[in-house]
Amino acid sequence: MSDEQRSGSSPDNDQPTDDQPTDARPTDAQPADEAGSSVPSARGQAAEVIGVRKGMFGTDSGGGDTSGYGGLIRTVSLPGAASRPYGGRDGVFDEIADELEGALEEQGLLPANAIEKTVVDRGEITFHIAREHLVQVARTLRDDPALRFELCTGVSGVHFLGDKGRELHAVYHLRSLTHGRLIRLEVSAPDSDPHVPSLVEVYPTNDWHERETYDFFGLIFDGHPALTRIMMPDDWQGFPQRKDYPLGGIAVEYKGAQIPSPDQRRSYS
Repeated sequence: MSDEQRSGSSPDNDQPTDDQPTDARPTDAQPADEAGSSVPSARGQAAEVIGVRKGMFGTDSGGGDTSGYGGLIRTVSLPGAASRPYGGRDGVFDEIADELEGALEEQGLLPANAIEKTVVDRGEITFHIAREHLVQVARTLRDDPALRFELCTGVSGVHFLGDKGRELHAVYHLRSLTHGRLIRLEVSAPDSDPHVPSLVEVYPTNDWHERETYDFFGLIFDGHPALTRIMMPDDWQGFPQRKDYPLGGIAVEYKGAQIPSPDQRRSYS
């Protein structure tokens, strides 16, 4: 008996064809149900559209666009809330969500009041948390034996001008060394009230990360032990990484000479 007969296959079956992809995992163009997976639908099917971007850099000033993409128009969207089952390897996302919701209920906090939405996008899970419950949720994720997210690798700021009422976002990456898992927390605040609670008391290593996010985005972390600028001068006006900050930067004074900002150094017709 030949090797092909022993394996029950033929050379034709061993070669991938256009109808037989080599990777059996679902793709963006392949619905999760057809792929036999519980992974939620791809972004775009339940996305939250928050704006429309024109040109390469999203500017609509009417000036000369030298990028060659002046006619580009596309929507700006955020991934929408996922529905169960959340998926993940061996259903780990559902397990984490169940444990977190159960632990919050044991503390007398309704999960729906603390977790605004759960997003699964590109193989990662994000819990969007109401800012008034952020500290309690973080402490629960750290201390509950079934969760044990002992490490927070920092906080990053994001500014979405089109996300009305929640323009500023703080994003936390949490890792469980005990269980070998990674999740993300996200909390939002409006430009008019840029306050979120500090997590330094739960994750002390967030001290400098919160200072940097405050420095560049203007998010005020209530309860931080010393919320001061960490990169820019103490008397700096504005927050350089906000989307409404001047695109060309600012004029620089060097040895008595005034160097104009980049967008003023030359003009395009």
